[in-house]
Amino acid sequence: MNDSLQRRLAAACTAQTRLASPLGTLLLARTGRGLAGAWFEGQKAHPGALPAPRADDDALLLAAGHQLAEYFAGRRTDFDIALDLDQGTAFQRAVWQALRRIARGATTSYGALARELGVPAATRAVGAAIGRNPLSVVVPCHRVVGADGCLTGYAGGLARKQALLRLEGAVA
Repeated sequence: MNDSLQRRLAAACTAQTRLASPLGTLLLARTGRGLAGAWFEGQKAHPGALPAPRADDDALLLAAGHQLAEYFAGRRTDFDIALDLDQGTAFQRAVWQALRRIARGATTSYGALARELGVPAATRAVGAAIGRNPLSVVVPCHRVVGADGCLTGYAGGLARKQALLRLEGAVA
């Protein structure tokens, strides 16, 4: 995660917890506005230690953990918890909102997402914003693939991306 985004997010977080998942432990963090982070251990955009207190009994973090557990069990297709995506730049936030519109079981390409955002020449910038997505799984950056449909780039690792897409029925 870039330093500026990491500093803003770390300063804004009010609570954090850890969640075991079939794909590894997730760090969940919240602000006063909503869930602001969900990172797999070892993922490229992981913020590291956050100054926010650990709060395993926080209602929003408990709800996020419950919804993620349902997702991994194949019983949830959407997340309906409050999110806080305000820590990114305006461009990053636009990309992250576009990711939220990609339906479960569907994929799109980096180029198609850039065209949807009205910046067809900004494929690499879209990819960089996707790589800084602070809400793995919840904001489904794993649904973006290469122009030829190949699995490329995922801050949590390609094995996790493939597993998430398989769980959603997007790949065999």
